[in-house]
Amino acid sequence: MDRIYNGMPATDLGTEGWSKPWSGGNGGSCVEAMRLGDGRVALRQSTDPEGPALIYTHHEIESFIRGAKAGQADFLLAGTSVSCE
Repeated sequence: MDRIYNGMPATDLGTEGWSKPWSGGNGGSCVEAMRLGDGRVALRQSTDPEGPALIYTHHEIESFIRGAKAGQADFLLAGTSVSCE
């Protein structure tokens, strides 16, 4: 693989190493995650495994998870708006 970049076809990252940490009773539509060798994280939609992979740095994923645990992403479920500062 020449270069890993945001939006690249997820299949270019291979088929091994993808997991569904957020799967559940959602009819099989899941976000799949893969930890890359350099510490970055790739995300893809399970219903479109050949679609684009979103690539995040370790810091970006860590910040998102910490914020989600603190309730900062609740607006995604509740329909309320939150400003990004």
